[in-house]
Amino acid sequence: MYSKNVSTGFKDGFLWGGATAANQIEGAFNLDGKGITTAEVVKKAEDRSNSMAMNEVTREMLDEAIADPSDTHYPKRRGNDFYHRYQEDIKLMADMGFKAFRMSIAWSRIFPNGDDAQPNEAGLAFYDRVFDECAKYDIEPVVTLSHYEMPIALTIKQNGWASRDTIAAFTKYTETVFNRYQHKVKYWMTFNEINAGTWGFNATGALEDGLSADEKMQLHYQSLHHQFVASAIAVQQLHAIDPDAQIGCMLARMQNYPNTPNPVDVLETQKQDELNLFFTDVQVRGEYPEFMNRYFAEHHVVIDMADGDEELLREGTVDYLSFSYYMSMVASADPDFEKTSGNLTFGGKNPYLESSDWGWQIDPVGLRITLNEFWNRYHVPLFVVENGLGAQDVIAEDGHIHDDYRIDYLRQHIIQMKEAVKDGVDLMGYTTWGPIDLISAGTSEMSKRYGFVYVDQDDSGNGTLDRMPKDSFYWYKQVIASNGAELD
Repeated sequence: MYSKNVSTGFKDGFLWGGATAANQIEGAFNLDGKGITTAEVVKKAEDRSNSMAMNEVTREMLDEAIADPSDTHYPKRRGNDFYHRYQEDIKLMADMGFKAFRMSIAWSRIFPNGDDAQPNEAGLAFYDRVFDECAKYDIEPVVTLSHYEMPIALTIKQNGWASRDTIAAFTKYTETVFNRYQHKVKYWMTFNEINAGTWGFNATGALEDGLSADEKMQLHYQSLHHQFVASAIAVQQLHAIDPDAQIGCMLARMQNYPNTPNPVDVLETQKQDELNLFFTDVQVRGEYPEFMNRYFAEHHVVIDMADGDEELLREGTVDYLSFSYYMSMVASADPDFEKTSGNLTFGGKNPYLESSDWGWQIDPVGLRITLNEFWNRYHVPLFVVENGLGAQDVIAEDGHIHDDYRIDYLRQHIIQMKEAVKDGVDLMGYTTWGPIDLISAGTSEMSKRYGFVYVDQDDSGNGTLDRMPKDSFYWYKQVIASNGAELD
């Protein structure tokens, strides 16, 4: 009989913390030599249910945005002013007991045009200050290299990741920051939610004006191939520059269930699952999976690979797999079944689940299912780097924010993570999305709040920007102090 010790809790050194992105918090979009990014040419969505608004950018819209020097219509240009308030914000994270702070480096702070001859010292120095502030409180930075914030100059010059030339620009940037911060950052990630590239501009930086559906799909997957290669090169760079550091990939996990036991629904669910896991197959296993051959053929997609690309992918596999998890969806072969919104996508509505104010289905058990599926498929350390509840927080008459709904959401997901660890999963950390209120990725609104810390700013940018802990702040502090044991 085979037996193995079963863990009953999170391991020592578990990376509790929170996650952000430069384009959603920093602001200071035109200070200290920074260039404009793809995130900063996307207007606030008129329809708050349209999480795909960040992909709906045309050349006309781009020209209009570049000609506009203000942040009036472009909330990600102002963020929540982390650029000037990072010391206060990191102190609040330290007060909660954070072990890790996931953040991104804005590529255009380092290379304003993406491919400048020399890096921008003011940008490098800013992140030195941020990392030093983290070190003061023994908080590990977990740094995303590309989080939907490509320098817009590369879109104008070569249509972003549609061009193979962008690989060289990116790897010059990654080599620069790896060398600069090799003694300050132990954990890196390449591309945030890399599968978002299948939806277009937000992740590819490529304009699609006038393209047919098939042409758009070709552009998406070719752009993604260039990102796969760039990721593999970055992995090799880091391992050579700082052998003690680790670097992972990052996927937006789209957990699907069959709408019925009908085999055609089960088959459709398997197909959707494969399309999601394709990205981690390439970055963790180091090769394109066979199941994509038929999909590419049916959609007239032909990947243009240069000599040596396959070898690069094999040799540049990541050290760990990180992912976002917010909800699950239902898959069906019936195109007319009831749909609901989700993180960057739409899927089938599950009658057994409740939904958030934005229609995202709340499914804590799905996180355990995802963790087990990832572990059984890949057997590499896993890292939940985004999980949280966007809600319309209200300041009560007593002057406090009583966000019991957020506490309950996070509690239930942490319980399921603990169960997955008992199942045998190697889980290295958990960083909730938006530890401090920030600009929404999809709709660029401020009123969709995720944080443990309230920021006094409305959707139009009005407010004092003062920070105020919510009830969840004190609850999460207790969770971290007990290493996940105290969840009430």
